[in-house]
Amino acid sequence: MKNHNKMQHTDHQGMTAQNHHAMMIADFKKRFYVVLALTIPIMLLSTMIQRLMGVNWQFTGSSYILFALSSFVFVYGGWPFLTGLVDELRTKNPGMMFLIGFAITVAYSYSVAIVFGLKGMDFFWELDTLILIMLLGHWIEMKSVAGASRELELLVELMPDKAHLVISDKLRDVKTDELKKNDIILIKPGEKVAADGVILDGESYLNESMLTGESKPAKKIKGDKVIAGSINGNGSFSVTVSHTAKDSYLSQVVKLVDDAQKSKSQTQLLADTAAKWLTIIALVTGISTFLFWFLTGQPLSFAMERMVTVIVICCPHALGLAVPLVVAKSTALAAKHGLLIKNRNAFEDSRKITTVVFDKTGTLTVGKFEVSKIISLNKHLNENEIIRLASALEQKSEHPIATGILQKVKDLNIIIPSSENFKSITGRSVQATVEGKEILVVSPGYLKENKIIVSDGFTADDTETAVFVLIDNELTGYIALSDEIRPESAEAIKTLQQENIKSILLTGDNKKVAASVSKTLGMDSFIAEVLPDQKLEKIKELQKEGEFVAMTGDGVNDAPALAQADIGIAVGSGSDIAAETAGIVLVNSNPKDIVSLILFGKATYRKMIQNLVWATGYNAVALPLAAGVLYNQGILLSPAIGAALMTLSTIVVAINASLLKVKE
Repeated sequence: MKNHNKMQHTDHQGMTAQNHHAMMIADFKKRFYVVLALTIPIMLLSTMIQRLMGVNWQFTGSSYILFALSSFVFVYGGWPFLTGLVDELRTKNPGMMFLIGFAITVAYSYSVAIVFGLKGMDFFWELDTLILIMLLGHWIEMKSVAGASRELELLVELMPDKAHLVISDKLRDVKTDELKKNDIILIKPGEKVAADGVILDGESYLNESMLTGESKPAKKIKGDKVIAGSINGNGSFSVTVSHTAKDSYLSQVVKLVDDAQKSKSQTQLLADTAAKWLTIIALVTGISTFLFWFLTGQPLSFAMERMVTVIVICCPHALGLAVPLVVAKSTALAAKHGLLIKNRNAFEDSRKITTVVFDKTGTLTVGKFEVSKIISLNKHLNENEIIRLASALEQKSEHPIATGILQKVKDLNIIIPSSENFKSITGRSVQATVEGKEILVVSPGYLKENKIIVSDGFTADDTETAVFVLIDNELTGYIALSDEIRPESAEAIKTLQQENIKSILLTGDNKKVAASVSKTLGMDSFIAEVLPDQKLEKIKELQKEGEFVAMTGDGVNDAPALAQADIGIAVGSGSDIAAETAGIVLVNSNPKDIVSLILFGKATYRKMIQNLVWATGYNAVALPLAAGVLYNQGILLSPAIGAALMTLSTIVVAINASLLKVKE
């Protein structure tokens, strides 16, 4: 979807594509019923059917009526296949349509020759039933494809058409695609949120399940972000719009799903190659079958019938659908559960994962640091002064630790001073001039590097993360913060162990905290006090040991490591789903989603393989029977039975794909 305005149902290109698909389904349905109506007279006029029934309804000109009805079926019913044959020949890429078009043309031409003097028996009725079943098969197939993409359409439909724009305390209803950044909109009880934004006033509970997979309504208060398409509860609130509709979270998700459905993974490329080979095999086997039976003395009609049956049976319909149906289903289904697939290969390769490397903050833990203690190591400074000076630096940072410090300052009603000459060294320190003093807020690693010794006053426990405050290069105090472990983390780690997947904690936090979290959750190991740029090296080390590594991180600080990992999973990115280095983005930071992703990846791959095995295995059995290898044992497939079997295999593949589910 190149134009995100599809979200407001005004995307002409997107709607045209949907309408075209719907029209094609309706067209095949109509052709099927017309051919079905003509099937009865064609079969009653057929010499072979009359012989089977023990009757003789032949009359002067009956063969010409049969010819006329069959010609209409051939042209009208066979038109999609005949035009498909021409298109595939034009692109020099013969496939399914070429095979069907070729088979019905041979059957029709031979039958016409019988009517006009060639000795033998026509098979107009076989031609009719062949086209009838092919139309039915295509109709079912197209409905299956449409059904697999239905989840994507449901995502599109989430976006409301109108919004209540607030202008000078008055409300004006406008189309959502007219909203601009910083507009203020009102969300009334029970309505859908019309745009991504931040709550300006009011509070409510929002149902975001169709966007994030989180079934429990989330409480949203002033300052919280909201996502367009989520459903409001009983409260009423106003929202400051963050960006236009085309840049909304939902628009990005729809584009991401659409792109992923169109992209081809290694499995799909394998299926495409197999389908091309099957086309070649169909033609070679079909012609060889004809020559064998004709040259061994069988009637021309028998040899023709065998060739047509082989070609029909070999049509790689099921093979052509085996992977695309699963792709369409899995990508859209995953998006509904907050698993956004950017790279199909990464998703399919999730079955190979042997080690998951977890970033701690916001993934295994809640990511909401709260100040647990403030300690002054300088008798001339009290605790409030320590956090006041630290907050001057932290107000320029978006790190969870900075958020915790600023919240504490707000709770204490402390006024944050201004700062100058701000500098930041990622993972090590922030530095600035505050009220004429050089202030540094640093990590334990910074102290170690600069050989600064903490006095006996340091008492942070194993679950606390500490940052140290230096004033004019003198250590004057520290702030200890605690971050609660997510209740879902232990279950996620346990499930990974059941799947024989190792879990490793990789964090910039101190060893005591890392060891405590790792032990509490029963993880395999931990690597602590690692700077963002060092995480890359740790991933490389694991890969050298032969591990297939999935790395989970926030997609910003962890970008190099996410890129290096075999599978990069960006978590907790919310509306920032464009984490470029990650192949997969999880909307929530819930570690259970990572487990769901791996299990769903395995389930999806199983479905693809099951479909490929069925589609190829069916041909391996049916093709020899169609060629007549068991003819002397009285087993022979007619073209109509061949077409029915081919359609059945397509239906099996479609049903198997539709059974795909995300394990909660």
